[in-house]
Amino acid sequence: MSKYLKIPETNNSLHRPELERDSCGVGVVAHIKGEKSHRVLRLGLDSVNNVTHRGAVNADGKTGDGAGVTTNLPYKILLPVAEEMGTKLKEEKDLAVGVFFLPLNSSENQTKAKTIAEGVVRKRKIGIIGWRVVPTETGALGQQAIDTMPVIEQLLLQRPEGMDEDTFERQLYLCRREIEDKTSDEEIADFYIPSLSHRLISYKGFMVATAVEQFYPDLKNEAYETAVCLYHQRFSTNTFPTWALSQPFRMLCHNGEINTVRGNRNWLNSRIGQFESEIWGDELNHLNHVIDPDGSDSASLDSALELLVLSGRSVPHAMAMLVPPAWKIDPFTTKEVEDFYRYHSCFCEPWDGPAALAFSDGRTVAASLDRNGLRPARYKITTDGIFSLGSEVGTCYLPDDEIEKKGRLAPGEMIVVDTVKGEVIFNDEIKQTLATQ
Repeated sequence: MSKYLKIPETNNSLHRPELERDSCGVGVVAHIKGEKSHRVLRLGLDSVNNVTHRGAVNADGKTGDGAGVTTNLPYKILLPVAEEMGTKLKEEKDLAVGVFFLPLNSSENQTKAKTIAEGVVRKRKIGIIGWRVVPTETGALGQQAIDTMPVIEQLLLQRPEGMDEDTFERQLYLCRREIEDKTSDEEIADFYIPSLSHRLISYKGFMVATAVEQFYPDLKNEAYETAVCLYHQRFSTNTFPTWALSQPFRMLCHNGEINTVRGNRNWLNSRIGQFESEIWGDELNHLNHVIDPDGSDSASLDSALELLVLSGRSVPHAMAMLVPPAWKIDPFTTKEVEDFYRYHSCFCEPWDGPAALAFSDGRTVAASLDRNGLRPARYKITTDGIFSLGSEVGTCYLPDDEIEKKGRLAPGEMIVVDTVKGEVIFNDEIKQTLATQ
């Protein structure tokens, strides 16, 4: 059963959704040194509001193809909730949050899904703090979105004593994969987990961009602070719009189409039987069916990126493998970089198509263009450490006298913000560093 919600059947139609083409609004705002503030969120929300014209809108003027933001966990909002539930955490980073889209019209399936989730989490010795009903304002939605709206709840979790951060993130990923498998086995329809992480949290839905902060009052709370804000306004192309298929996904948001997606899915799934990993050990069985064929091309690429990053690769390394530049014909490609791409081409085919990508694991923020370069990606860096990249210039207001550097990504290029080290790394250095590791 698909992880995605209410995807219409097209078997008896001449319409071929995989042949649709258009452009979304995509981007990211971050503080280079990882300083959390409401300003970063505000700039991200302003940015997504200003790319509303890149999404489709229904005749009612309120139903869009989907929009949302992904940020760091808003500790100042969620930690008091945890205390009200009886848990005072030693450190902020001990908190993890799962966002759940639960079946709307079946209280039985809601209870069953939550019971499965709690059972899987407890089995992995992760502490359960409690369920939080996410505040929402349905007046911001169109009727189609209201009719299909899931029950949205957050599951607050506590890191086990002595578990390091990377292991905790992988355990949360395995929890999500196991919950997805068990709910599918139980045939629980319209169930989806937008995020389950101790680094990132998703606020998204079946709406136009300007409705995101109206629908989720959390986002208007000045206490909501983040160092990273991925944002996305969707123009649905190769799938119908649903709550689950709105973006950002768990690690990325995407403007464009992956024209090779059927082959990419098949190649990845065909290799599952050959997977070996010291990191996953005997948990490899939970990596089966990583890519859902009913998902969009963006959802599939996100699943592949997430798998590679959690398996031990850096964020830029994983994306360089998945969406390589035209290294074979670029005369400026160094021998080391050519060897890097030639090596990885032996076990990872390029996800090819016009694509602008913004992605993050909560600490590293990055963006890249595919080798065709047919989607714009322009960035600005301010003197006080704000990095903003989007589908076009001027997505958010940054005074000209505060701009330290600005530019655009060329075909096949990548830019990385390391919020731990507090630095911006440009394409040539990124590729050369990867090639000489």
